Amino acid sequence: MHKIQLTAIICLLVGTVYGQTERINLSLQESIDYALANNRNVKNAERDITAAEKEKWETIAIGLPQIDANVNYQNFLKQQVSVIPAEFVGGDPGDFVEVIFGTKHNVNATATLNQLIFDGSYIVGLQSTKVFLNISKQAKTKTDLEVRQAVISAYGNVLIAVESEQILIKNRDVLKDNLNETTKYYENGLADEESVEQLQITLSGIESALKNATRLKDIAYQMFNITLGIDLNAPTYLTDSLQNLTDNNVDLTLLEAEEDVNNNIDFQIAENERMSKELLVKFEKSQALPRVSAFLNGGYQSFGNEFVFFQSGNSWNGFSTLGLNISIPIFSSLGRSARTQRAKIDLAKAEESLIELEQQLSLQIATAKSNYQFSIEDYEIKKKNLALAERIQKKNETKFFEGIGTSFELRQAQTQLYDAQDEYLLSMLAVINDKTELETVLNLPNQ
Repeated sequence: MHKIQLTAIICLLVGTVYGQTERINLSLQESIDYALANNRNVKNAERDITAAEKEKWETIAIGLPQIDANVNYQNFLKQQVSVIPAEFVGGDPGDFVEVIFGTKHNVNATATLNQLIFDGSYIVGLQSTKVFLNISKQAKTKTDLEVRQAVISAYGNVLIAVESEQILIKNRDVLKDNLNETTKYYENGLADEESVEQLQITLSGIESALKNATRLKDIAYQMFNITLGIDLNAPTYLTDSLQNLTDNNVDLTLLEAEEDVNNNIDFQIAENERMSKELLVKFEKSQALPRVSAFLNGGYQSFGNEFVFFQSGNSWNGFSTLGLNISIPIFSSLGRSARTQRAKIDLAKAEESLIELEQQLSLQIATAKSNYQFSIEDYEIKKKNLALAERIQKKNETKFFEGIGTSFELRQAQTQLYDAQDEYLLSMLAVINDKTELETVLNLPNQ
């Protein structure tokens, strides 16, 4: 069912490339699923895994049989002349005779089989490819976590922008009604001019904030589209509401999650980095071991003063060779020893970094839990404060129009309400983002 939903989303998004008129409806989970399949960073991380697999086989192939073929043809346009003592051919002693050795046309075709028998560095190389492949896979996991976190943040930012715009529109409409009514009171001598001016100041501030909120909303949508890996201006619509999304992200049981740094992807990558340094030490040590390889070659050769090699009856002479190569390192003026010691130093540094990272991650998990708990508590407080600010503003509005309250008190209550609205929206976003941060540091999405 999950795959069917993702396929349907992809088909819908592909359709928008040809016609940007149909709106794309996406829940948060659908957005995450689509981004994990289409985000450009995710695609590149998948390519890195494929490249690591190819590199692994490239290393394995070094220890497998290698066959090379070679064909060599020579045409001596002007053959070299040599001299030999004349008595070799029945001449007078002391005289020399010019002779030409060989033929004008030579063809030599060979095939060689090479096989590595023993090489310590090859064994270490095989171990290193496994570590490198794991690092690539872990990098993909880290990229997935980062993309998931970015999608959730972008999704929340869009919802915040939309909600802010709607609240500002509502506040503007209420202020316009208040201003119109107050203006009538002023014209009838029932209100002073300052009351009208106070409302005008408040209204102009709201209208300015509304224009900015509309621009930010458009930018938020574009950032969301980029994070998903779709066209910048594709018409997207988020089906999850900010309120429901916030309530669904309030999970106190998450605060009791096991704090095991071994599950953290950064720790796993660092552990593999330490293993790679350890393998580098083994590699440098392996350079002092002999290298043994064998070879077998065979071929045919033919000679003639005319180019008749492909005619029937032409003579071809075969040959073959079996050999063994042994390379034994004896003395390197302590160069190998220096490289080994340097590799050991790098390993010690990696081990120290791993210990430090373990402590940092423990602190990071504790901090993430603390931030998440605070965001939940702050969200509940901001919700209550918003309800109080709404009641206070309503009371001051009633008192103002009944003539027992001042315009200054009304404006102060309105400003307090607007601040409470902003703080409430930000507290909702904090719950969503802080939960995502905690899940990321605990690597929960991949467990």
